[in-house]
Amino acid sequence: MRAAVISVHTSPLAQPGKGDAGGLNVYVLQSALNLARRGVAVDIFTRATSSADPAVVAVAPGVTVRNVIAGPFEGLDKYDLPTQLCAFAAAVLRAEAAQEPGYYDVVHSHYWLSGQVGWLAADRWAVPLVHTAHTLAAVKNAALADGDIPEPPLRAVGEQQVVDEADRLIVNTAIEADELVALHNADPDRIDVVHPGVDLEVFTPGDRTAARAALGLGDGPMVAFVGRIQPLKAPDVLLRAVAQLPDLQVVVAGGPSGSGLAAPDGLAELAADLGMADRVTFLPPLPRAELADLYRAADLVAVPSYSESFGLVAVEAQACGTPVVAARVGGLPVAVRDGVTGVLVDGHRPDDWAAALGAVLSSGRLAEMGRAAVEHAGGFSWGHTADALLESYRRAIADYGRERQRAAGLALRARRDGRRWNLRRGVRA
Repeated sequence: MRAAVISVHTSPLAQPGKGDAGGLNVYVLQSALNLARRGVAVDIFTRATSSADPAVVAVAPGVTVRNVIAGPFEGLDKYDLPTQLCAFAAAVLRAEAAQEPGYYDVVHSHYWLSGQVGWLAADRWAVPLVHTAHTLAAVKNAALADGDIPEPPLRAVGEQQVVDEADRLIVNTAIEADELVALHNADPDRIDVVHPGVDLEVFTPGDRTAARAALGLGDGPMVAFVGRIQPLKAPDVLLRAVAQLPDLQVVVAGGPSGSGLAAPDGLAELAADLGMADRVTFLPPLPRAELADLYRAADLVAVPSYSESFGLVAVEAQACGTPVVAARVGGLPVAVRDGVTGVLVDGHRPDDWAAALGAVLSSGRLAEMGRAAVEHAGGFSWGHTADALLESYRRAIADYGRERQRAAGLALRARRDGRRWNLRRGVRA
């Protein structure tokens, strides 16, 4: 099988936690690597963001990233990218046209911008479209942080078009499936629930003291935040909560993103205003090995987001044996077992978060929760994700073939009926 994977707005090779790169990048790359191990050749089409990006990158046997030139390399965020979809789609179609007919068996698009391109490509190539939304505009807009920018109406329209056209829809959790049905009238029979995974060879338990030494971190109780620094991820809620817990240190690993770019130093300024600048350590987005060390170094990892379709950070942290305190939103109740591998918090009041963090740290259950966390995370491997994706691809291909046969049969019958009608009328068929 050969799959064309479309990821317009962010490259699977980008560093997560910086710019628009996050869990989607990890998902696209790791699922491709594991699909390739199962015999699927994967071409990933993404937009080039630097003149130094090579046109083609062979990432691993069976996985190729194709950097498509569409618009200026820099200065475009994802809200500008609809203007470049024609250029991007043309390049994707040209790449396929250079191959033998029938080169791809399936198209898998990620995020609504990619869905627009995938819809066109799948229609042109006469193959099925599988789509993963990752997030939905209506869900994000219903849970905006104070002062955050809502998703534009254009996105909701584009998402509806892709839902209507996709042959199969992949969602992270059953909660997301219900949202697709309720908000976009999706056909439940075309939805497959596929949990994202975690690299269980990289994210493993380890020695906390050694991990802190490797990152230059001190002693004492510590909570970590990992992700893009923007209102959606709510790192400010964590700082305001920790301000009420005077013995607790905070490590923030990530870079400004989205509306957070308007005030890139805003979180550091907030820490100073709260009188806790000496208790907050800021780290840049970390490569995976160092990120695993950070998870091991922390007593807790906090995921206070206003919206998360799943929450890969929560699963990665648990795989390293670190309990998680997370918001009870989106897919986080699936990623975290409340009261067993961590705690879920209702809402985003700093007082509630301070109480939850303090209760877990003083419970005497950190080691017990850590052991349960490792076991829980073990059920979310990328191998399991790839197996489920492959089954969805096979269903899409089989259903698409049956539908084409049915349509061809109807067309043939119509032509035959038309000839009979013309002969009865004395008209040459």
